[in-house]
Amino acid sequence: MFQGMNPKLVKQAMKKMGVKEEHIEAIEVIIKTQDKELVIKNPQVSKVHMMGQDSFQISGDVEERELVNHEDIQTIIDQANCSEDEAKQAYDKAEGDIAQAILSLQDGSD
Repeated sequence: MFQGMNPKLVKQAMKKMGVKEEHIEAIEVIIKTQDKELVIKNPQVSKVHMMGQDSFQISGDVEERELVNHEDIQTIIDQANCSEDEAKQAYDKAEGDIAQAILSLQDGSD
């Protein structure tokens, strides 16, 4: 935690200040935002309790995933009369442009 300091002394100081640190055995951490997910693979997670609040420290391999709007996919399915997989592929190819996805499926240019 504190580079160059004796870990045992740091732990003792944290204990005196009422700071508790707990290692969490996580296999994956997902943080969701409005339009994407941050997926942290092989995470190292620590929970720190200090001054009545919990905070988390997370490190690992970060992967970013775009979220698919299911209403948009359903609109494409209804309008282009296609399967869900076809709608998702067209949506991705059109970079989220619903009209373009529908047109590409109707024109057969998918």
